[in-house]
Amino acid sequence: MIHGGAGVVSRENLGPELEKQFRDKLSEALDTGQAVLSRGGTSIDAVEHTIRVMENSPLFNAGKGAVFSHYGTNEMDASLMDGKTLNAGAVAGVGDVKNPISLARKVMEKSEHVMLYGSGASEFARQQGLTTVDSSYFFTQNRWDALQHYLATEGKNKFGTVGCAALDQYGNLAAGTSTGGMTNKKFHRIGDSPIIGAGTYASNQSCAISCTGHGEFFIRYTVARTISALMEYKHLSFHDAADEVINNELVKAGGDGGMIGVDKEGNIVMMTNTPGMFRGFVKSDGEKQVAIYGDEK
Repeated sequence: MIHGGAGVVSRENLGPELEKQFRDKLSEALDTGQAVLSRGGTSIDAVEHTIRVMENSPLFNAGKGAVFSHYGTNEMDASLMDGKTLNAGAVAGVGDVKNPISLARKVMEKSEHVMLYGSGASEFARQQGLTTVDSSYFFTQNRWDALQHYLATEGKNKFGTVGCAALDQYGNLAAGTSTGGMTNKKFHRIGDSPIIGAGTYASNQSCAISCTGHGEFFIRYTVARTISALMEYKHLSFHDAADEVINNELVKAGGDGGMIGVDKEGNIVMMTNTPGMFRGFVKSDGEKQVAIYGDEK
């Protein structure tokens, strides 16, 4: 299961050429994860490699396509969680690591911590031998233009995130999320994506989830963990638990966004309370779907 952000997405805004680019890249990401799992790889491996595909694309608000903050910088967040052990790793405010999701995995596996921030996270990345890049790597004209437009008009913030959830042949779940945050974010704001239980959660007792949307609401309502808890303690189905949080609690609170995930039985959910969400899934039997708009089933 993958997502590439949720929001006001329409056919008129995208246009056929850009729509095809998104669908092709989502399909490539799914194929990457499927290949990992079919070779006997773990759900953690699948999540990391799938998200790296989207981080390396300028289409999505993560890695290469990360939006700019108010200060004209890129401040990226990411997290990864292992459903078998409940171990997790996260990074926030990173500006020079090519693939933040890989750094989140290093934090999970090679440190005693869960979250590292800013320059400390970058120092740890270098110690672990991860690829660091000059800030110019993250410059894309359309993201820069979006910041200038926002500064000129004080328009509405744009949200966008990439994420993946996977179930492997060993019965283990994993989920990960990566984002550049909000266009024009100030004061080194951190959203829900690196916060375990808000934007990312995985437990073999329930499900694996990655979220996207207005992070402040996902933090306040601990969206990912709440869905899992409703399954564990109230024995709701995955769909009903997600529906209660995404389409009831969040809507009442005024929070926009969505989630994707898979439960311990292999049931999948893709749900958003916005007009569209870049999303897709591929199953072990080869069934595959990529979708963008709300009216696609």
